Amino acid sequence: MPVLKAGLIGAHISRTRLPAALDLLCAEHGWSLDFKLIDTADLPQFDFDAQMHTAQDEGWSGMTVTHPWKTDARRFVGEAMGAEAVHLGACNTVTFAPDLRGHNTDYTGFLAAFRAFDHVPGRVVLMGAGGVAEALAPALMALGADDVAICDINAPRAAALAQSCGGRVIAPDAAEDTLRAANGLVNATPLGMAEYPGTAFDPALLGPQGWAFDAVYTPTRTMFLRDAAAAGLACLSGFALFRAMAVRSFAAYTGIDPDEEAMRPLLDTLHPD
Repeated sequence: MPVLKAGLIGAHISRTRLPAALDLLCAEHGWSLDFKLIDTADLPQFDFDAQMHTAQDEGWSGMTVTHPWKTDARRFVGEAMGAEAVHLGACNTVTFAPDLRGHNTDYTGFLAAFRAFDHVPGRVVLMGAGGVAEALAPALMALGADDVAICDINAPRAAALAQSCGGRVIAPDAAEDTLRAANGLVNATPLGMAEYPGTAFDPALLGPQGWAFDAVYTPTRTMFLRDAAAAGLACLSGFALFRAMAVRSFAAYTGIDPDEEAMRPLLDTLHPD
């Protein structure tokens, strides 16, 4: 039986369902899983490159990367980024065999999840300009968004992302009018995670928009999505992105391309709500 040996690098990742998802996909396709969580919140001297080289030397299939290491992963793979994501500034999956290759299953996963959501992006406000935003902003543009307004407390980071994807920057203290005029709202910050409670969106400004998406999937019913649903917005949970991302990560690691719709009932067993 072939073995998928991989890991996840990130901070505060104890609640991740990725190992469980990969285990289900492996079992369904006759593989076994050997997976390691590397929680850098407990490793103040963590060396990203050293860990990646060690895993590569030990014959791992690859590594999944989450907050706050996605831009480090993109730097690590350099010109070895896959064609579908070569224009992105972040990488969330690195495969080591047969050659080093970077992937962004956040990008391809969000494209699939949003198309199934069956809404038009329109004018979008994107909160956050970090790793997952590096995938979501260009994905929204690829989906035909009329405008992607990026808001982040790190102004240079927001400006760099806006320039790379064709969006624009709005300052956090001057976002109210843009928020009210938006068709869609996207949270790409850690706010809403169990370790980072809260929301990036003022509930008082919700209501005129049409839809909301939260990249956070642990928990799935974040404060932002609860507020958005209460205000009448159609909501797309981060679990939809997680499910699509898991299938694409499995494909990157193994070379097997599962039928995503066929795998949906299997992966939906991991939904916490």
